[in-house]
Amino acid sequence: MTNFRQGLRSGEWLTAARIRGYCLIMIGLGCLAIAGWIALSHSLVDPNGKPIGTDFSSFYAAGSLALQGNAAEAYDMAAHHTRQQLLFGPDTPYYGWLYPPNFFLLAAPLARVPYPLALAVWQVCTFALYLGVIGAILRDARRDSSPLASLWLLAAAAFPAVFINLGHGQNGFLSAALLGGALVMLPRRPGLAGVLFGLLAYKPQFALVVPFALLASGQWRTIVTAAVTVIAVAGASLFLFGADAWTAFFASTETSRKLLLEEGGVGFEKLQSAFAAIRVWGGSVTLAYLVQAVVGAIAVCCTAWVWRSQCDANVKAALLIAATAVASPHILDYDLMLLAPAMAFLVATRAGAPFRDYEISLLAAVWIAPLVARAFAGATGVPLGFLAGATLFTLIAGGAIGKPAAGSLRVAQA
Repeated sequence: MTNFRQGLRSGEWLTAARIRGYCLIMIGLGCLAIAGWIALSHSLVDPNGKPIGTDFSSFYAAGSLALQGNAAEAYDMAAHHTRQQLLFGPDTPYYGWLYPPNFFLLAAPLARVPYPLALAVWQVCTFALYLGVIGAILRDARRDSSPLASLWLLAAAAFPAVFINLGHGQNGFLSAALLGGALVMLPRRPGLAGVLFGLLAYKPQFALVVPFALLASGQWRTIVTAAVTVIAVAGASLFLFGADAWTAFFASTETSRKLLLEEGGVGFEKLQSAFAAIRVWGGSVTLAYLVQAVVGAIAVCCTAWVWRSQCDANVKAALLIAATAVASPHILDYDLMLLAPAMAFLVATRAGAPFRDYEISLLAAVWIAPLVARAFAGATGVPLGFLAGATLFTLIAGGAIGKPAAGSLRVAQA
């Protein structure tokens, strides 16, 4: 037991050979599962009667409505579902469209090409962006021959949330790339960072913490360019798709909030937030919002405090992303892609420096959590993805606020 505990504390158990082996197994199993899923599908529909890419079918249907001048109908569940059934068959289940009209700027062009090509382009391009950002985050660490950083491509590609996102055809790669990319650019190109932050506005729930961090650190140029980007993108969508789309979006938000968040229309086991945990445990909607507000306030206050300090930029970036993940009431298991750039920034802070006690083992636990988060939440009512995000947030905040404990970098010597 003593040796086991010592191994967890030092992280010696996670050798380079084991990292490679675990990642290759994950990639192999993930690719086999996806290939089998596609092979068993017929006419774009899987054996369960769902379109391949599931949630992407919602994007494609909404984009096709927008191309026909009917963007507002994407916010009408009946009209949107009718379009999905027209595209994929009468038994197609409904996949909702919850995004502001900004997202039509991507969905409409994709809907111009056949669905299989659109899905492939979407997945490949956003996955490449995600990998590029992870590589950029770890650039300096790779130069310093940091053992964990040297395995970045395998670890990033094998991250379990990758396969959840691929299966759903979702936008987790894009969200991770935009938020991570903005924070990579911030020290050197604050204007470009603002543009990337502004583009992330297609998911407003991930903009809860960013403004406070930027204000606390006086990043005025980034704030201005982010605001201009949001206005410009909204203006472009208004010009191209009409004011009716924005009117319909705002009118749909209350129904979406009640049906999908408060009543768990997507399944509370998929939601990985403190809000979802309270609802699963039988708590009222009011209590769930209260607990989520407390969690969000803690995340905002800690992040703002650290961003006002002289902490390393990588520490600030890691904390902001982790805070974003825990502060949002509406984060699904594929959105746990956000944890990848947060972990990468934390690893970057350890280039040439020791990891703290238990840090490597906790990072490994956070990395694997998305694999079982949905099943674990369904069986126990505990959102493991939220706990993973909270663990990462605590790990980063503890290192930033308190004095790091002595530890040693013991990974990848084998």
